[in-house]
Amino acid sequence: MTANGTIDRPLTHDPLKQALMSPHATTSEQPHGSATADFITAGAITSRQNRTREMQLIPEAMARAHMDDRMREVDAERRAVRLVAARRMQRRAERVSLRARRALAMAVMH
Repeated sequence: MTANGTIDRPLTHDPLKQALMSPHATTSEQPHGSATADFITAGAITSRQNRTREMQLIPEAMARAHMDDRMREVDAERRAVRLVAARRMQRRAERVSLRARRALAMAVMH
């Protein structure tokens, strides 16, 4: 049996140019419950077209995921900057409070 292409390595990658599935040569009628060749071919072409549409949308999905990651990173960085600023202000407020206590204690003692 000589075949121009196999299922794994078809002769062409264009689904519209691929050979249709042929019925078995030994039986004239198909077994009960089997799909017709037109249905099989139409389903294959549709799924291949969906696959290519999905593949065309992959860069867009990747860009969207990348932007989501960047937004999460930026939000985390903003929270970290706010936390550092809040801690700095808290230490400053504690130092001012200590100075005020000392000044009050000195005023009471003298």
